[in-house]
Formats: sequence, structure tokens, C-alpha cells
Amino acid sequence: MDETPIPLKPHYRVEGFEHQRLCVLPRPQAVTALGVAGTRRLLVTDAGYFPVARGHRRVRPRGCAETVVLLCVAGRGSVTIAGEVHHLSSATAIAITAGAPHSYQASEDDPWTIWWLHVRGTDAEELAVQTLGRQSPVTRLRSLDRVVALFDELVTSLERRLSPPQLLLASGIAWNLLTRIAADSIVPSEGSPLERAMRYLETRVDGNIQVSELAALVGMSPSHLSALFRQATGSGPAAFHTSLRMSHARNLLDTTSLPVREIAAAVGYADPLYFSRHFRRLHGLNPTAYRSLHKG
Repeated sequence: MDETPIPLKPHYRVEGFEHQRLCVLPRPQAVTALGVAGTRRLLVTDAGYFPVARGHRRVRPRGCAETVVLLCVAGRGSVTIAGEVHHLSSATAIAITAGAPHSYQASEDDPWTIWWLHVRGTDAEELAVQTLGRQSPVTRLRSLDRVVALFDELVTSLERRLSPPQLLLASGIAWNLLTRIAADSIVPSEGSPLERAMRYLETRVDGNIQVSELAALVGMSPSHLSALFRQATGSGPAAFHTSLRMSHARNLLDTTSLPVREIAAAVGYADPLYFSRHFRRLHGLNPTAYRSLHKG
């Protein structure tokens, strides 16, 4: 006899905000899912959509068992975490750590429209808070449509059914969603000084450029530009430029039969031996050995 348990039905809230969507995973099923590979590291326990949520307010003086992520797509609201107030408006998101005392509410005169989720698991807090809160607890998004599409896909998957495969699918979407928010908050906006500097370096893989020269081109001090590069890439402009040159070198090694000396010249190294030493330091093997590797 097949004794596989029948998944419990989602719990839907009938009253509330017009056209709202809301799905809550029964807690016994959540406990089971947290013991299973695939959902152990990140499990979505609650998710939903509250449009024009007038009067929406939550107060949790002892915090919540899950990490909470809110995405505001219209209107305004405020979130208080451990006594500190943060304001949300369109295209902003915030993560609230599990256990942190908090409250949040929609603006009275311009109530927010939000997508939201609760996550648990071994990686939930680090993934949500460390990625969303790099510069401040509030993250401003540049590609709101893509993030909203992922939220919609997530909620739709949970509305369909709460079987283990659907929970696994929801976990994967949540990983994509949170990392999308993180990446979107770091990537420089179109036309910004940092983005223009990066584009310029991409066109100069065959030469060297000083940070002072690059900063002057985008109208910024060298120290400020270097700080922006470190914030966005983890390293300074010179290291970013080197990574671009080496990427181009790898492409030439993989797709052409050009001699190493010509490839070195193509990426701005007059001395092929210096290029080879630099390549080896970064890759652990010299250009010729790299070329001979079987890839794919």
C-alpha cells in the first residue's frame, strides 16, 4: 500500500485587500521540508501580493521565525527594525532578519503595493540579508519588472500546489529572486560614471590606462572612482581592467591559433614573457598549457 502522505492544501486568506494573493505553507509540512535536501537550505514558507494595501500593518515585537523580504512596487510605507525606521517607495526592497523585533505599515495617504515572502533554511538569513543589505537595509532596484516577474512565478508555483516538487521549484525561484535583487542593486546604472568607466575599459583591453586618467574622463576623483569599483566588483579599476584583458586573452587562446606573443600584444602586453607570468599567476598555468586543456 502506498503510504506517501498527500500534501496539505495551501491556506488562502479570503478577506483582506482586493485582488491580493496569499499562500502559507502549513508549519508541519515546513518542518518536513527543512529536513530534505533541496529545500533544507532555502524554503519559502509564506509568499504573497498586497495591492494598494490601505491599513496594512504588522507588529512583531519578538520578531518572526522566518527572514522576511518586502518589495514595494508602488506607493509608500515604512519598516521599523530594532527601533530604526526605514522608508520604502516604488522599486525598493528590504530584508528583516529572523528574530529581529520589527513592524511595518503602509502609508495612510499613499498605501504601498508589495510583494513579500518569508524564507527559512540554513542559508536563508545570509542570502537575504547579506545580499539585499550591502549598502543599507533598503535596496533600490533598477530592473523592477524582472524581479516582479520572479515574484509572480514564485507565488503562482505555490498557489498551484504545495507538493515537495513545487516547494523545490519555489526554492529555486527564491534563490534566483534574491540573487537578482542583489546583482541589480550592485550593477551600475546606465550612464553613471562607474558604468561609463567600465565601458571605456572594455574598449581598451589592448592598452594600459591610469586610474587618474580614467577618473578625469568620467568627471570623478580617483579615490571616489576606486571606491565605487571596489563596491561593485570587489577590486579596484586596475584589477577590473586586468580581468577584462585576461578574459580576451583566454578567448583568443580558445578560438584562434595565434602565437602567444601576438595574443600578448593584443591585450596590451609588450613583453610576452611578462604576459605569460601574469597569466600563470592568475590561472595557475601558462597560456600554452591553458590552450591545450580540453574544455566543454
